[in-house]
Amino acid sequence: MGDKLLDSTQIINGLAVMLSFFVGYRYALKRGDAKDLSAGEGASAAVGAEMSSSMEAPVADKGYGGFNENFKMVLVVRNDLKMGKGKIAAQCGHGAVGAYQRAVGRTPRLLRAWENCGCAKIAVRVESEAELMAIKKAAERQQLNTCLIRDAGRTQIEPNSKTVLAIGPAAADDIDQVTGHLKLL
Repeated sequence: MGDKLLDSTQIINGLAVMLSFFVGYRYALKRGDAKDLSAGEGASAAVGAEMSSSMEAPVADKGYGGFNENFKMVLVVRNDLKMGKGKIAAQCGHGAVGAYQRAVGRTPRLLRAWENCGCAKIAVRVESEAELMAIKKAAERQQLNTCLIRDAGRTQIEPNSKTVLAIGPAAADDIDQVTGHLKLL
């Protein structure tokens, strides 16, 4: 038995640990949903701020608990910067991760609903920084979670360029009020 990398007992124990983790994780999610629903279906929590702003902008968790709606995240990309495909992908990745991290603390119920709906992410384009900032302001007026990405300027574009705005995750109808008119990237 000393020659084998893993024996059957080790494999079975490993599978048992993984299975128990999965069952416990699913139970915790269900238990968390039940606590959220008992706290009040329509309760709102205005918390948080957008990354690059010194002022804190409220972001509301509108109390979505049924998960019957369509949820998404929209990545608004500046087309005027003429970034390469890889650069756009990296900037969108930064935006998606940043928006997700903010949603963990600010809109956990919306985040869970989005995760349960498949984590849809839609990339759209704008033609200027001014248009990007107008979309950001409109999203904040709707109390949507936002994350504005600024590039470090080490490769293709100028330092501190605003490249991508991530909006959401949130109900698709709420995001569409802000970005529904934009063209797909």
